[in-house]
Amino acid sequence: MDKLVLIDGNSIAFRAFFALPLLKNRQGTYTNAVYGFTMMLMKVLEEEKPSHVLVAFDAGKLTFRHRDYKEYKGKRDKTPGELSEQIPLIKKLLDAFGIRHFELDQYEADDIIGTLARQAEKAEIAVTIVTGDKDLLQLVSDRVHLLMTRKGVTDADRYDLHKIEEKYGLKPEQIIDLKGLMGDPSDNIPGIPGVGEKTALKLLHQYGSVENVLDHIDHLPGKKLKERVAENRRDALLSKELATIFCEVPLDFGLGDLKYEGYDTDRVTPLLKELEFKTLLERFGGAEAKADPGETEEIAVETVGPEETKNWDEWLAQDGLALFLEMSGENYHRAEVLAVALSDGKKQLFLEWGTAREWPGFRQWLRDPDRTKVCYDVKATEVALKHQGLETDGFAWDILLSSYLINASESGHELSEIVDRKWGGGLPDDDAVYGKGVKRRRPEGKKLAEHLARKARAIHRLQPLLEEELKENGLDSLYLDLELPLARVLAKMEWQGVQVDRDRLQSLGEELKGRLEELTEKIFELAGTEFNINSPKQLGEILFDKLGLPVLKKTKTGYSTSADVLEKLAPQHEIVEEILHYRQVGKLISTYVEGLLKEIDGETGKIHTRFNQAIAATGRLSSTDPNLQNIPIRLEEGRRIRQVFVPSEEEWLMLSADYSQIELRVLAHLSGDENLIEAFQKELDVHTKTAMDVFGVSADEVTPWMRRHAKAVNFGIVYGISDYGLSQNLNIPRKEAAEFIQRYFDSYPGVKRYMEDIVRQAKADGYVTTMLHRRRELPEINSRNFNRRSFAERTAMNTPIQGTAADIIKKAMVEMDSVLEKEGLRARLLLQVHDELIFETPAEEMEALDNLVRRVMESAVELAVPLQVDINTGKTWYEAK
Repeated sequence: MDKLVLIDGNSIAFRAFFALPLLKNRQGTYTNAVYGFTMMLMKVLEEEKPSHVLVAFDAGKLTFRHRDYKEYKGKRDKTPGELSEQIPLIKKLLDAFGIRHFELDQYEADDIIGTLARQAEKAEIAVTIVTGDKDLLQLVSDRVHLLMTRKGVTDADRYDLHKIEEKYGLKPEQIIDLKGLMGDPSDNIPGIPGVGEKTALKLLHQYGSVENVLDHIDHLPGKKLKERVAENRRDALLSKELATIFCEVPLDFGLGDLKYEGYDTDRVTPLLKELEFKTLLERFGGAEAKADPGETEEIAVETVGPEETKNWDEWLAQDGLALFLEMSGENYHRAEVLAVALSDGKKQLFLEWGTAREWPGFRQWLRDPDRTKVCYDVKATEVALKHQGLETDGFAWDILLSSYLINASESGHELSEIVDRKWGGGLPDDDAVYGKGVKRRRPEGKKLAEHLARKARAIHRLQPLLEEELKENGLDSLYLDLELPLARVLAKMEWQGVQVDRDRLQSLGEELKGRLEELTEKIFELAGTEFNINSPKQLGEILFDKLGLPVLKKTKTGYSTSADVLEKLAPQHEIVEEILHYRQVGKLISTYVEGLLKEIDGETGKIHTRFNQAIAATGRLSSTDPNLQNIPIRLEEGRRIRQVFVPSEEEWLMLSADYSQIELRVLAHLSGDENLIEAFQKELDVHTKTAMDVFGVSADEVTPWMRRHAKAVNFGIVYGISDYGLSQNLNIPRKEAAEFIQRYFDSYPGVKRYMEDIVRQAKADGYVTTMLHRRRELPEINSRNFNRRSFAERTAMNTPIQGTAADIIKKAMVEMDSVLEKEGLRARLLLQVHDELIFETPAEEMEALDNLVRRVMESAVELAVPLQVDINTGKTWYEAK
């Protein structure tokens, strides 16, 4: 049976563009609308199985409707350039699919669709219309159904006669009457002011049409409604006319020209590769269909058993071999190594781990510094092998770090994702091989060997490509001199771990539970009743119904009691401060007492956090399993969590070295602002100095309130804060916040000039860099969308500052590791927390360590202002702060 599918091209492209985040391929072409459109198209083709297809587009701004009403669609925002540039790509995609598309001057896509729908009806052909526009509901009939897209792109509701009757109580032809009465702001169709959908439906259920409503004005309920209808009768009739789809468009083709016989994969696949649509490529035949020939050819893999290893000793002697370890879990500190794959780009070896570990040649190769090696993640590989009792050296290339440095804003740096970006695919992800969830199983034999061998070969082949790209972008020095050496430093730190006093942690947990009980009693007393403090519903009833506090925000389920709401309410009632305290103590118990207890290694008694080197776009390190960088220190109870971190050896001490206001010092250097530079050179308290300048007072007149506000402005400027953001931080009116920022820029004109210059440069280059040439791409810096552009501009302002600060402490870590080894000190670097380094050291080395740390950290880079490090020592991390 024949079926015609008619697609509203502009409507679906528009929905796709705003439903999906902005995407770009490597050529910098926006692709999110094309991606969403393709997803919808493929779903429709699969589910509807049409014999005929056409996609209709609007030809231009002016149509025959503008002759009757010049303001038609006059209030629509201009189509974003990021969307309009994708329409030609969508048409190119349709050509590849063998699907006809059409547009005609003076007519809208709706009119083309309506004309073809009526022709198909007469020919007794079933029709499915795909759109996001309710206007097309008027075309529904026995033979014509409509798929109305919802918020996303591929989800749609099917409308037939019954569905329209059920939802509106109308016949399809009455949809134009509905528009006549209520109008349509999106098309600038006026309708009758004050008549919404509810009133319009009520009138149509009673009178049936716009004309009948106008004939019965005297019978309408309410004086105001009568007046509105009477005064706007001409607009109502005009609106109905504008909403009516014209079904007699002069077409130069017939239904027979729309025949669709399926797509040719060989025509579609190259375009999907060019657009870098990984998921869609997989639907066109899986990984093999999407890869370049180099990744789909049959792979040469040798499975080596225990008796055969010695035959491969000579092969191992070559430089640049790639290594991939198969592990039993993501956390390499706890994972078991299961197998290993090696590649020289042409030949691959696969060994079960027992065989590899017992192979003398392999062990020698791993620790030989003169045999360069390539792997995906140096840090994870070195730590995992050290857990197996094997020493490593000579790891000269890290695919993960290379990919991250080339585009730090890219969210995916898994090996399969890097391969996708370079070759359009060719490496199945692990889920495709191992399965997911309860179905996850380790394959055996040839399937496993080939999968791991492909990974090793991909690592080998990626290395020269990434090396070249690093050089092209001026990132090779950052990689070779900073990030790769840092990976080895972090591997040492993770392996070493930090000692935890379990008994003290448990005791602190009991103490905090007692504090939580005290806070609970206090809250009940202030509330005058007992309730579930952890229930947002019950808490909302107490705060807003019983105590009468002002409602600042509502959610779908009732009052909002989020932290930002409570912080604004805190000055108005004592109970709010107690609730905030209660929540903080509760989090300390669950996250930092119970959470840390679970993370203590049973053998070492230590916590071995993982430092993430390739996540933050600014270059900052983060930590997981557990996160030791977010221990809350605003409350004394939070600070006391640090008491449980102790030296790992008797008579040792801890030393904390913290960069003082490093981001503001970097800002002073980058901006060249004379006042800011002077403040640091004279060792003034920069927040007090800012308060003096902004408020026009002397140092002894600066109040704590003034300094707090000055501090918020200082750090806000670093993060490109807006007047709105500052007003939220300080809980002050937006106008007042804007005045603060303006007074700041008046006092520090060099900072303002720097902010303007860096945004201007970013708009020209499309990226910003740090002092050490770390690069961050800003694809939306020239976006026509205000919010996206504004975010990119703030990012342009703060990335060089935050990124340079991150680079400085990383450089200090690499140099400290080298100096400790050179000086023969036993002291160890344990943790990095933002701008702070934590060491453990024998008491007798403390003075030497103090001097070394201060010298290395304060000379890590040369700025226009001095770098300053605050050093504290003690028996615990808490005492060292």
